[in-house]
Amino acid sequence: MMTIGTAQIASTAAPSAFFARWADMATWPEWNADTEWVRLDGPFEAGSTGVLKPKGGPKTKFVIAELADDRFVDVSRLVGARMTFSHFVEGTPGGGTKVQVIVTLAGPLSHLWNLILGKGIKATLQRDLESLRAVTEVSSTRSLA
Repeated sequence: MMTIGTAQIASTAAPSAFFARWADMATWPEWNADTEWVRLDGPFEAGSTGVLKPKGGPKTKFVIAELADDRFVDVSRLVGARMTFSHFVEGTPGGGTKVQVIVTLAGPLSHLWNLILGKGIKATLQRDLESLRAVTEVSSTRSLA
């Protein structure tokens, strides 16, 4: 397995606000500039599957591999490899959240997929996480008002 990118942010929004954003997959293009659309074929829970369409790329099937109070892990199935996005959340003493995302590739063709996708994901991962923080904090502020 190889790590192709990591990103981390701190936010004033609660951990639950991030899970609410991740669960609303149809809105992912609002904060993920590389995603054209996402469709979840069931509830936001471990084992549910879906399809996402990256901008300029083919549709990709994924599964929610893990969902717990402190993490959300989705795995995209590529030919000869699996790309895993692991999202970790940790509440902070002030009521905010630390969020970390780690993207890994595994499988016999992972080196090929790293050449194809790795540079782009690594270049945009931090930006996308910062955009997620922005929309999450705005939503959290509105819900408190």
